[in-house]
Amino acid sequence: MEIIIAGTGEVGGHAADVLSMAGHNVTVIDLDADRLQLLNDSLDLRTLTGHCAHYGVLEEAGVSACDLFIAATQSDEINMLSSFLAKAAGAKKTISRVHHTANFSLNRTAISTKLGIDDLICPEHATAMAIARQLRNPGTIALEEFGKGQIFMQRFPVSNGASAIGKDLCDVQLPHNTRLAIAECGDVVSLATAKTQVTEGDVVTLIGEVKTFDSARKLFNNDKEKRITIAIMGQSSTAVWLGRALKSRLFSVRIFVEDRERAEELAEKLPHVTIIEGDPTDTAVFAEEHLEAVDVFIAVTEDDEHNILGCAQAKTLGVGKSIVVVQRTKYLHLFKNVGIDHAFSPRQVAVSAIEHLIDVGPVRSVAMFDDSVAEVYEVHPSDRASIIEKDLRTIKLPSRSMIAAIRRGDRVYVPGAEDQIVSGDTVLVIGPHGINEKLLKLFTTS
Repeated sequence: MEIIIAGTGEVGGHAADVLSMAGHNVTVIDLDADRLQLLNDSLDLRTLTGHCAHYGVLEEAGVSACDLFIAATQSDEINMLSSFLAKAAGAKKTISRVHHTANFSLNRTAISTKLGIDDLICPEHATAMAIARQLRNPGTIALEEFGKGQIFMQRFPVSNGASAIGKDLCDVQLPHNTRLAIAECGDVVSLATAKTQVTEGDVVTLIGEVKTFDSARKLFNNDKEKRITIAIMGQSSTAVWLGRALKSRLFSVRIFVEDRERAEELAEKLPHVTIIEGDPTDTAVFAEEHLEAVDVFIAVTEDDEHNILGCAQAKTLGVGKSIVVVQRTKYLHLFKNVGIDHAFSPRQVAVSAIEHLIDVGPVRSVAMFDDSVAEVYEVHPSDRASIIEKDLRTIKLPSRSMIAAIRRGDRVYVPGAEDQIVSGDTVLVIGPHGINEKLLKLFTTS
């Protein structure tokens, strides 16, 4: 692909590294000639000194013939303007990095139609989603993003006396818009089938539409759910996105903010979260809030050293799990030595999101369940595929696979056996690892 990247910061520079190493023809634009020279010295790419929002500079970079334009400067406004100009000049696809929540929350259809920006990437949002995946499971966030809040997925144990115990799954009266996806019996983890039976203590993963999810869950577990307690240190936009991502009865979230004005602002934005003015690295605050008893401590301030110190201290004082966010990846190798469980780099997460957006084929893997027992595949059926407008019960999917959801315009739902896939739908399939080619053949062959 012919790719132009505007900006040599954390995201732009890392994207240039990853995409050029992947064999793409990359051109990087920046006002800082010294930073461009550093890239030139280490990577096989072309550089151009200039302002990426100047039409003449974009023309010189070859934007009219490029397959992808990525705007990744530190300014949202410059990124959006340069993407608009790049699209007008002939770029096939544009991706704009944005930082501010308000910009990322804009109507995507309007942005695409009016400004020609195909996708927005927000490293802070992407990092929050990655942390949320770590706290739940990889498939959960993939499904929730696909479902736009209309579909829920949860992993939980089968309780004593549950009505589904000992029955073939086909005999369990699940609501038509729910699916049992995965059953875990001891060390044996498998995709559920019509003949799957569960016993007390098994762990199952249930997918369903929000309106009937609770009634379906009670067939397998009617116990009161144990909430996971989470303490977040930091007032960054990552903290806001994470607070929103963890809006669930499964989580009890506290965010620690040192600035009173920001604390009041977050209290309005996140009414379901407890906002506390204070620094949890202060041992008095830590003790007063009994943070040694929380399940997870997450540090997302703008200061890498403060994040590392906070997580290391939390682990030392008894917190079960700690998660750190750092801007500079040079620290990543240090964390195991100080007992920090997981580390996230916004630039790495953002570039992974860009790579995902580049993969625009009809079938792509969007998530992996624990133990690699299954993958979540997003499929775009061909208009001429033989499965179009056929009842789902007549479609022969790859072994141990299921259609988990269908997106049709703004509506997302869990389909039943009599439902059909129509032209323009996007389908979410859960199945074994490595069935991409089988899905491609099924959903594109006429």
